Amino acid sequence: MEIQLIVIDIDGTLTDGGIYYGCEGLEIKKFNVKDAVAILGVNTVGIDVMFLTGRESEAVSRRSSDLNVKYCIQGQKDKLGFLKQFLNDKDILTEKVLYIGDDINDLAAMCYVGHAACPCDAAEEVAAICEYISGKPGGQGAVRDVIFHYLRVMGKYEEAKSNMYGEY
Repeated sequence: MEIQLIVIDIDGTLTDGGIYYGCEGLEIKKFNVKDAVAILGVNTVGIDVMFLTGRESEAVSRRSSDLNVKYCIQGQKDKLGFLKQFLNDKDILTEKVLYIGDDINDLAAMCYVGHAACPCDAAEEVAAICEYISGKPGGQGAVRDVIFHYLRVMGKYEEAKSNMYGEY
């Protein structure tokens, strides 16, 4: 198995699905540091990461930048259509793509790619098509769990961990 690109939904996958509103239109999202370690780790072993979300948020842009996420796609309602065009343009085979999502708006894109995974609190229809379901809910380390699972399957976990932490 080889994964070249990991596509990650935001709300309900990388976050707990909560959206907090502050003064003057401020939108606040809570991200889990444990997920960040995995995203940074896959970057060190040559796997690209894409955030793909139907909403737009400055918090997502900032998190993407903080984690050196190569592709941050926001406001994309047609995730499947976008992904088909993107993979075609980049010459990435669908079987080399892992999609981590949690809800119905991710379902078609998740069925299109080679590998699909979700948090344990994903929609029932999403969980039904996933080859891996994390034991953790969205925003609580599910993304880390999924990424580490696939790194282990590919035999790249120790390399990623060493790249992140040095000798341990």
